[in-house]
Amino acid sequence: MLYQFYEFQRALLNPLTAWAQAASKSFANPASPFAYVPGATRLSAGYELLYRLGKDYEKPEFDIHQIVKDGHNIPIIEQTIIEKPFCRLLRFKRFADDSDAVAQLKDEPIVLVCAPLSGHHSTLLRDTVRTLLQDHKVYITDWVDARMVPLEDGAFHLDDYVAYIQEFIRHIGAKNLHVLSVCQPTVPVLAAISLMASRGEDTPRTMTMMGGPIDARRSPTSVNSLAMQRSYQWFENNVIHTVPPNYPGVGRHVYPGFLQHAGFVAMNPERHAASHWDFYQSLLRGDEDDAEAHRRFYDEYNAVLDMAAEYYLDTIRIVFQEFRLAEGTWEIDGELVRPQDIKKTALFTIEGELDDISGCGQTRAAHDLCTGIPEKEKHHFTAEKCGHYGIFSGRRWRTIIYPQLRDFILEHNRETKRAREPIEA
Repeated sequence: MLYQFYEFQRALLNPLTAWAQAASKSFANPASPFAYVPGATRLSAGYELLYRLGKDYEKPEFDIHQIVKDGHNIPIIEQTIIEKPFCRLLRFKRFADDSDAVAQLKDEPIVLVCAPLSGHHSTLLRDTVRTLLQDHKVYITDWVDARMVPLEDGAFHLDDYVAYIQEFIRHIGAKNLHVLSVCQPTVPVLAAISLMASRGEDTPRTMTMMGGPIDARRSPTSVNSLAMQRSYQWFENNVIHTVPPNYPGVGRHVYPGFLQHAGFVAMNPERHAASHWDFYQSLLRGDEDDAEAHRRFYDEYNAVLDMAAEYYLDTIRIVFQEFRLAEGTWEIDGELVRPQDIKKTALFTIEGELDDISGCGQTRAAHDLCTGIPEKEKHHFTAEKCGHYGIFSGRRWRTIIYPQLRDFILEHNRETKRAREPIEA
């Protein structure tokens, strides 16, 4: 009944938040007489804060329509390449009308960004995608809110996630592909590529893993501790709920987005309270730049999705309780996941020194598992003074981490091309 109660509360608050939004604008708009009453600025700021605390946050758009490359504006078109019940494979297609620019764009490496399915939408990686588009052809996994997936489309397990990744890799073409996984998907991506290697299939040129729980036993965080302290049955009985009738996925068992959001906030409540207070102060000062930065961040942070219950519970058990990937005991449809079978894919792991979600060493553990990759093809980087979100978004990502990732991909792209070029007499 918790989901139904949440929906009832949301419906109850909608008129209040709509009124708060209107009141805020009434006290701020110079054309309104209310804007000239004493304390109008304070009233407008207070009402906007109330509105933002109570409003619904829908899935944001990527909103990437162009980039500037070498002084030229390059238009971007977002395309859906494959559409599955629980995920879409998107491509950000770049266009140019200059022949030299077209040739350069055509020759650049292809990157598949595997976005996390852990509460937030894939648009959380907007900065990641926009930065990558400077030097790469970019695809991304865009996960669907489980409450929007009809029950007749079936269940979605962690094994299905692995199968999706394999399908996307095959469709794009593994021989010319570089895979980048951020946080949660590092585990299923490594499993997907391992199984492809074991079967003798082509595997991507490189795989880059950023801030993920390859071995959650190393430097455990509060997220890891919760999963280890509670039983599988506790999660099943306390966080799994049924989608109510006002959504297409009515009857589907999910881990609701609003519960996940509550968990995100509970990790750092003081920081979020201070952020909202700073937002209020920015409105009082008339500092629109700071206020808009706050809006952009929380428009993304507060937009969450439901996860299919079976997928979430599989992740709890396999990744955070039984550590099957790290232990070498994970089987998918009777096939053992063997990272040691990967031999032709270079590995790059990236961690944040201050990561409070995936602790230091958890991602680097991939090096110990991928024993078939030559040591010279393994690289690791720990970003100093960098938290979880900072490794894929923000200034440190753009100025410190991305240049290393770009060079890693480019070097292995060149090496593969040189290996395939015919030797001239």
